[in-house]
Amino acid sequence: MCFLRRVASTLPVAVLLIAAPAVGQDAAPSQDLARSTNPAPSGAPQPPSTMSRDAEGHTTIRAVRLTEPLRLDGAVDEAVYRANQPFSDYIQMEPRGGEVATEKTEGWILFDANNVYVTIRAFESQPDRMIVNEMRRDSNNIRQGDSIGFSFDTFLDRRNAVQFEANVLGGRTDGQSTNERQYNGDWNPVWRLATGRFEGGWSIEAAIPFKSLRYRPGRTQTWGFQSRRVSKWKNEISYVAKVPPAMGMGRADFSASLYATVTGIEAPEGGRTIEVKPYVIGSTLTDRQARPMRLNEFNRNAGLDAKYSTQNLTADLTVNTDFAQVEVDEQQVNLTRFNLFFPEKREFFLENLGAFTFGGVFGRASAASNNAGSTTASTGGLGGDSGDAPIMFYSRRIGLGPNGVEPILGGGRLSGRIGRTSFGVVNIQTRDSGVPNAANFARATNFSVARLRQDILRRSSLGAIFTGRTVATRGVGQNQLFGVDGTFAFYDNLSLNAYWAKTQTDDLRGDDVSHRLFFDYSGDRYGLQLENLRIGDNFNPEVGFLRRDNIVKRFAQARFSPRPKRNTVVRKYAGVGQFMHVEDGAGRLVTRISDGEFGIDFQNSDRFYVGLNRDYEYLVQRFSIARGVNIPIGGYEFTTGRMGYNFGQQRALSAVIQLERGSFYDGDRTTITGTRGRVNLTSRFSAEPTVSLNWVDLPFGQFLTTVAATRATYTIRPLMFVSALLQYNSNTAAVSGNVRLRWEYRPGSELFVVYNEERDTLTPSFPGVRNRTVVLKINRLFRP
Repeated sequence: MCFLRRVASTLPVAVLLIAAPAVGQDAAPSQDLARSTNPAPSGAPQPPSTMSRDAEGHTTIRAVRLTEPLRLDGAVDEAVYRANQPFSDYIQMEPRGGEVATEKTEGWILFDANNVYVTIRAFESQPDRMIVNEMRRDSNNIRQGDSIGFSFDTFLDRRNAVQFEANVLGGRTDGQSTNERQYNGDWNPVWRLATGRFEGGWSIEAAIPFKSLRYRPGRTQTWGFQSRRVSKWKNEISYVAKVPPAMGMGRADFSASLYATVTGIEAPEGGRTIEVKPYVIGSTLTDRQARPMRLNEFNRNAGLDAKYSTQNLTADLTVNTDFAQVEVDEQQVNLTRFNLFFPEKREFFLENLGAFTFGGVFGRASAASNNAGSTTASTGGLGGDSGDAPIMFYSRRIGLGPNGVEPILGGGRLSGRIGRTSFGVVNIQTRDSGVPNAANFARATNFSVARLRQDILRRSSLGAIFTGRTVATRGVGQNQLFGVDGTFAFYDNLSLNAYWAKTQTDDLRGDDVSHRLFFDYSGDRYGLQLENLRIGDNFNPEVGFLRRDNIVKRFAQARFSPRPKRNTVVRKYAGVGQFMHVEDGAGRLVTRISDGEFGIDFQNSDRFYVGLNRDYEYLVQRFSIARGVNIPIGGYEFTTGRMGYNFGQQRALSAVIQLERGSFYDGDRTTITGTRGRVNLTSRFSAEPTVSLNWVDLPFGQFLTTVAATRATYTIRPLMFVSALLQYNSNTAAVSGNVRLRWEYRPGSELFVVYNEERDTLTPSFPGVRNRTVVLKINRLFRP
């Protein structure tokens, strides 16, 4: 009650932010509930076509200008639909690549002075078998059911695109793809969606404001376009522009070089957009581990972000930046001696995050997204490149230090594209934090990042990057990084990435260079990856992420994945073998891994796999693997077998269950994991349990590590949901909970109410509170 009385002082401002009219905002609210409708009548003379395919299969779609307002209700009953033939004849990627889709899909691209519209009508031969179980915005589970996706390559560079996705319940996702690989699913543009049902199918109508997009200067536009349909009950994936099965659904969505061409769009010429997004936040904090202890400490703050954009450039300014994380990090079990990677979740860094990708290396979370929903070349325990390559710009280094939050004073960013050149520049200033001369003190620091990339050839690029901080992490001196890179793509499935980078850190001299060459061929039947990586002992990217240093790594992976003919049970077999050899700078072997796996992809989207791993690790220093258990310096060999089964998300209960057993640091280890679990109770309510159990018996001690978590989500409507995440981690002896309400009360404007709590399971009685936070946050987008 004390917190509620205090935070009441912020409520008048919050009410003003919610209630204030948006300058230039559409008066009609967005329609997110499904409507019942019927397809347009047939029998009339054939209207003009909007689609053509040439002899080589290249697809061209004509956009249609609206002559009267479009009622966004999902009904697909306006005259414009009857006056223009839709694009149709989607082509299967899975299971029979190249054949016409078994379910009919048709669509239109429309535009007026303010918006571009995408309307898709999906016919269903058996509507009662549709799998649709997710309504929440930005849920990865949307594409695991019956859904429609569409993408625009607005610069027609055949490399980058914006992605949109929806299902019949009004669930939606959006994101940006870069260089046909990296995906940033946390980009949330303003757009409207309406869905509808008719006898024998369902439909979507989407309106994307030109203000939410960036595109080449000029009024007349030619864009790339792709549309994808998932018929989950058939496990069928089809596209309007043909995509080879080797891509998998993730890469296929991002492969802008394969998109259809859209002509006829007329965009606002020389349009300039100003956006202002203020926020207010009130919170109370209890931290019993802090010294001095903090009890019911109340804080309130306010600030704003501003954005000025032209057709192809965007300038961002932030003042008193809000970097409060309203979504907590997932717990992870770490039985290695290397750092864990956590993805960026803060809004300021998310837009155009892919512009700062360097050397073909990007965040582990984004990399996983590339294969979301893919049924090709997937493996249960193998992931190709092990992730040792450093990330040169890791935005969590700014504002989040080793001792917690380092407050942001302000900063700015400029990003965009001019011709075939793309660039991004960031400058952020932090304030002093902590108590001077204390262990938790962090000096005010200026962070700078500059990235330049020049497109060459058809799908290749050359680039350079600079990062710097005026105060190194040790509190003295400076840190800088310089690097050059090249990305070369040939045909549909062959790519080559290379970089060279050097750091400069006071008191660190010599052996401060890293370079990498990575080859990737990812065909449907065959695959091959080769890597050579060098990281110097003093290579120190302090605005980046470094998992390990002082290594010379050689890596190879080969895959054979044939498809049986006319098999109604099995879709694909996959045999994968990989070898990794890592030495330190002195030539001493520190890691050697040989791994093989055989997997079976079933027609119903289930998967079974079995694998064997032989590993050698040399510890150069004592390794504390658990409380009171230390592994001495020396070399260790161990062999581990694994077996797992992926119960596909077409089921009411889905998960990946894996068992591992083998030797481990002169002892043995047994691991049981259950990941990507989901229980679909209703279309509004779901639970996502995960568990990891490790029984470890070593000459140096025995221990059990347990990480268990359950996320329960209740979706009130597509733009409003409540989620609760409960986690237990035996390594940290902690049980934690996060309850979060997110409400997008109008496009681009959100209200968050968050409760976080962590308790210590080692206290004698009921787990005692370590820390507790209650947060009320609201922002409001003003866009003339």
